[in-house]
Amino acid sequence: MGPTFGTTNLKRHLEKHNPDKAKEGQNEPIDQKTYREKMSLAICRHNYAFSFVEHKGIRDIHSYLNPIARHISRNTAKSDILNLYAREKELLKAELALISSRVCLTSDMWTSLVSNGYMCVTTHYVNINWVLQKRVLIFRHVPPPHSGVVLGHFLIDFLKEWGIEKKIFALTLDNATCNKGVVDVLKNHLSLMRSLVCEGKFLHVRCGNHILNLIVKAGLAKVDAAIGKIREGVKYIKNSEVRLEKFAECLSNLGLPCSKKLRQDVPIRWNSTYQMIESALLYQQAYIHYDLVDPDFRHGLFEDEWKKVEIVATFLRPFYDITTLFSGCKYPTTNLYLPNIWRIEMLLVEHKRSKDPMMTEMATSMLKKFKKYWESYNIILSIAMVLDPRYKLNFVKFCFSKLNSDSADQKVKVIEDNLKLLFEEYLIPSTTTSLSTSLPEEHACSSRNQMTEAFEEFDMFQSQLESSTSKTQLELYLEEANVDRKTNPNLDVLGFWKDNKLRYPELSLMARDVLSVPITTVASESAFSTGGRVIGKFQSSILPANAEAKLCTRDWICGQEDLDGFKSDSDEDEIVVDLQPYVDKLRDHHISKDNPQ
Repeated sequence: MGPTFGTTNLKRHLEKHNPDKAKEGQNEPIDQKTYREKMSLAICRHNYAFSFVEHKGIRDIHSYLNPIARHISRNTAKSDILNLYAREKELLKAELALISSRVCLTSDMWTSLVSNGYMCVTTHYVNINWVLQKRVLIFRHVPPPHSGVVLGHFLIDFLKEWGIEKKIFALTLDNATCNKGVVDVLKNHLSLMRSLVCEGKFLHVRCGNHILNLIVKAGLAKVDAAIGKIREGVKYIKNSEVRLEKFAECLSNLGLPCSKKLRQDVPIRWNSTYQMIESALLYQQAYIHYDLVDPDFRHGLFEDEWKKVEIVATFLRPFYDITTLFSGCKYPTTNLYLPNIWRIEMLLVEHKRSKDPMMTEMATSMLKKFKKYWESYNIILSIAMVLDPRYKLNFVKFCFSKLNSDSADQKVKVIEDNLKLLFEEYLIPSTTTSLSTSLPEEHACSSRNQMTEAFEEFDMFQSQLESSTSKTQLELYLEEANVDRKTNPNLDVLGFWKDNKLRYPELSLMARDVLSVPITTVASESAFSTGGRVIGKFQSSILPANAEAKLCTRDWICGQEDLDGFKSDSDEDEIVVDLQPYVDKLRDHHISKDNPQ
């Protein structure tokens, strides 16, 4: 008798204990089209290889559930996913064509395990329900060279492919050298089409998290030796099962909880360095104890180094929180930039006055970097602050007076001028413009009764009449009392403009576009985490077109779902170790030893 497989045994067990159900299933019809589409969704959702559909175990289960099901080959699965990708792409293109708002983009480059370069572009826009959306549009292989000119022309071709050339509001990029060339090429092309807002004055937005990364790394350089020891110590312990068990024994002997994982950082991402430090401090006593029991361990910290690490962790916690806040994709972040930049400067100035020499030195180095990058910020970030009804222009004036009182008045004047310039771009040229173009599109498509629509049109007419005879919508908005910040700390800013679109028809449209600008490239970078699994070490030979189809389809259909079995960070399984199983194993061993059979 040949060997049996787990699924075969499972099938026999089910048939033995529930034979009636097994017979029932044999007679139930199956929609083969639905079956194949669900297989395609499963492959995209959980990043299975196309060969998944040919696995004997999977086929055995499907045959048991319904013998009528016709199994498909990997080539059929691939074809189904490409068809699903094409269908979903057309639906998304249609959605982008119908929305009246502009769209914002983020873009970044990624290199696969086999050294292929990929460009990821995501779009951010507000849909007809005034909800912020994020979609990966392309994850495409770009042959070298990856110069600014080459990437810029590639981006233009992509915009044409998606039909959004004339809808671009802003492009968020990191500080890579080639990105200046990308922006120049794109700006020149879109200027010829006269499709840029204010001639592209607000087109280029620098990634806020990338700038924060550069500022914080300037401070971390002052304690590089101690952090390096933690990094090498984590690497030493996690690379051996025996060492992990010994470390778990240290935890158990000291009675320490396993509430955090043993974490190694990715040096280019400072926030992962902070997480590594936070984890190390929790297990500080275990590290000290491990240093005593393992004679080969060469990465123990001295007492004064642990104190330095504690100071660094306290120092960096607010920066970590701000980085996390900036990284959101489900809520507007543009209006969060200025108050948090002011908060950062206040923290650095405060720490610079500290009595602790190390903290003073860190703050001084970070302030130098801060001042360098603060000067190159995009004015649109201040305009977004004005369009937050809790703050408006007075808070902008306050922030600038704190950041640099000497130039505050001049900078605020520049912001006011650009605010008015941008608003003029959104003004409707005449009061005869149809309701469907002057109002957000959901009003033109709604199923409300005619009387309600008539009153809404009257409200619109009255608003335009008042604006034409007296003050502009912008002036009325700025003069109106601020929304109470204390009672509305988590105000839905887009919701505010949705509720006030009849009072401020053009200004609300402007606010909608400005508030959709992402201040980080996190959306594109997070796609690389998925890309790292789609084109991982076990699927490195997958064709670029197939990789793009799987990744984009997953994003379009699954969106921001927290999927079972799918980690958000493709490298997490390699840099993070859960210590709980090792502690449990040690406890079970002690129990069995104390209670022999």
